[in-house]
Amino acid sequence: MKLLLLTLAALLLLSQLTPGGTQRCWNLLGRCRHKCSKKERVYVYCVNSKMCCVKPRYQPKQRPWSF
Repeated sequence: MKLLLLTLAALLLLSQLTPGGTQRCWNLLGRCRHKCSKKERVYVYCVNSKMCCVKPRYQPKQRPWSF
């Protein structure tokens, strides 16, 4: 019975870990990665020195400087 409970506890903990899960950044719209996909761009860098890969539609538009 103890072995069954130990096995269930281990499976429960392992189910919480997602393989390939990455840290979120840029108001949860980006992901911290070593390399961005083709449809993403780097806007800022994460705390763990990885790139924050964000889709272009979520990045702020650049405005020309006004003097």
